[in-house]
Amino acid sequence: MSRTAFERYAPFIQEYIYRKKWTDLREVQVEACEAILDTDDHVIIASGTASGKTEAAFFPMLTQLQQLPSNTIAIMYIGPLKALINDQFERLSDLLEESDISVWPWHGDVSQSLKKQALIKATGILQITPESLEALIMRRPGEAAHLFADLRFVVIDEIHALMGADRGLQMICLLSRLEKLTGCKPRRIGLSATLNDYQPAMTFLSAGTRRETIPVGIKSHQRTVLLAAESFVLPEEDAPKDDVLAAYNDFIYEHCHDKKCLIFTNSRAGAEEVINEMKALAVKKHERDVFFVHHGSVSAMLRHEAEAALKEQQGPTVTAATLTLELGIDVGDLDSIIQIGAPFSCSSFVQRLGRSGRRTGKSKMLFVNQFEEDRGSPFAMIPWDLIRTIAVIQLYLEERWVEPFEVKPKPFSLLAHQTLSTLFTYGELKPPELAQNVLTMAPFAGIDQNEYRLLLQKMMADDYLQRMDSGEIIIGLKGEKIVQHYSFYAVFQDEEVYHVFSRNGEIGTLSTCPAVSEVFILAGRSWQVSSIDEDRKVIYVKLVKNNRIPKWMGDHSGLIHTRIVAQMKKVLQEEMLYSYLQPGSQDLLSKTRDFVKDNHLLNSEFIPGNTNSFYLCPWVGTRQLFTINNLLLCGLKEELQIYTIREGKHHLEIRSDLSIAEFKAVLKKAQIDINNPEAFISEQQQLRMDKYDYMVPKELLREAFLRNVLDVKGAQEILKDICGPGAKQT
Repeated sequence: MSRTAFERYAPFIQEYIYRKKWTDLREVQVEACEAILDTDDHVIIASGTASGKTEAAFFPMLTQLQQLPSNTIAIMYIGPLKALINDQFERLSDLLEESDISVWPWHGDVSQSLKKQALIKATGILQITPESLEALIMRRPGEAAHLFADLRFVVIDEIHALMGADRGLQMICLLSRLEKLTGCKPRRIGLSATLNDYQPAMTFLSAGTRRETIPVGIKSHQRTVLLAAESFVLPEEDAPKDDVLAAYNDFIYEHCHDKKCLIFTNSRAGAEEVINEMKALAVKKHERDVFFVHHGSVSAMLRHEAEAALKEQQGPTVTAATLTLELGIDVGDLDSIIQIGAPFSCSSFVQRLGRSGRRTGKSKMLFVNQFEEDRGSPFAMIPWDLIRTIAVIQLYLEERWVEPFEVKPKPFSLLAHQTLSTLFTYGELKPPELAQNVLTMAPFAGIDQNEYRLLLQKMMADDYLQRMDSGEIIIGLKGEKIVQHYSFYAVFQDEEVYHVFSRNGEIGTLSTCPAVSEVFILAGRSWQVSSIDEDRKVIYVKLVKNNRIPKWMGDHSGLIHTRIVAQMKKVLQEEMLYSYLQPGSQDLLSKTRDFVKDNHLLNSEFIPGNTNSFYLCPWVGTRQLFTINNLLLCGLKEELQIYTIREGKHHLEIRSDLSIAEFKAVLKKAQIDINNPEAFISEQQQLRMDKYDYMVPKELLREAFLRNVLDVKGAQEILKDICGPGAKQT
């Protein structure tokens, strides 16, 4: 046992460690103890899943709290998911059993009576989501000031899931507003399992404060990683295709049905589909049904049932999930992870890999993908899922690389939201006071006063705000309707849904409404629509047998980083054999490498196509390729004599009167004004990307699209590399 850190802990924590029969403290716990107890800085704790990060953070914080008790909430824990808060509540309750420190959950599922009780007498720890914190500060500023009058620490769990997103920027705004309400300047403790580069997280964590941030993490601790990838190639003929699909499903079944296993998919429909197939095979083989579904459209009750089965049920349990089980909810000791298709990011891969092997120290992950050839394009003959799988694995094995997060420079949607929220709290403010309260928050550092003036003018013209005769600004009639709705607390896009009920309660939600008598699968079971209440958006169903998988509006491809796409090209170029590839994947990779070599797909970014067409494949990320597409269609369409551009996977198919050589020559001499929205954004472009963009004037939306969505500098550099020196930036 490491006596130095252990002896510094409060007695009830020492008793907890003895009760758990720990023989030693982990390195991250020793480092965090020193960073939290010996400095006054913020702290980032970044280490693998199940490496003891929660204890590393809370042991020293609770020790300080035990030594110097507080009459208010002293530690605020911010979690991105209600389920994660519920899970951590159980863990902390166990830890605090022998102490006089309380822990209070606060989110949408917590009763109002418990919240009222917390406002009166809560001390110790409060666990909350960003949305509930927004509601608390906005609607109950006086009570929030009392509740957090002696706030000392803010713990931000799964910090990587918040960095760079509007939700994370909202949280930074809320912490700034809370400091103004209370006069407290609490230290911030960030927790993550996927950070590779500490610096961006350190910058994010310290935003708006004058404290430094200390990184804490394990460098020497490494798990054993067992990886495998198998591919199934679907032929063009229907009958053999059915045989391959049957073999594909049998393969997945044999690798999961007798284990504690999580199956990750990239969509809700994918999760429903694989569990539907597994259930059918269990019936066919006369074996027990051990299969569950867990995603955002499954009801909270059924998601909890799946979590409890994984954590507590003896014997095999299999759950198919999306990112809802990617974060650190404790689902016990898992034997293995199966990934259907390829993850879109290295960060996602690391999170999913870390869900297994807690007991054994061996993380096991099996990748399974289908590939169906399409001879309509040479690039459609490449099994992109397999190639991306290999690229993600190699980046992890060789470099431990994960995607860096990027700060959104022009978050106008969030600015409109925080303007309404601040005015709701204060009632009325003069324009300079409003700007002082809102524009000085760290996320808005890239927005100038003139841009804010344009936003306020638009919001007043549309009656979201109103200016009184005395000069103060208040919330307008339209704004009142918005702030009074519960959905206002969230800054992420709401998906209009229909709630599905059977006689046993809520099953989940659908993005689109089926017809009466229609049959669909949800939460791993088949349902037939009995009736629909359109006004209440409720669908009543009964249990039947069928296999139609519904589609959800939110299911879409994720952004793929340029670093991954560059690695994909390397995978196709090199002759390296990867030990984790199973026979089907080995054979498919070998044939693909021969195909791209024979068709010269890697020799140039420009590949000849049919008459008056060619392919442009610069091997860059989805954001950069989208920017290039926009530039060619908007700023350079006439110069390059382009008829149409069709986007494919990692390439563009361009129809032009110019030959490839002529196209490159014109592009090389082109003047590219990276600060001109018209060069990259057409009049038909959908500019509203974020939830409250409808309040933002068009000129600011175009600026936001240029800075937040596109990568104009990156695209300009890519084209310069493709064409050689000559393409100019103005």
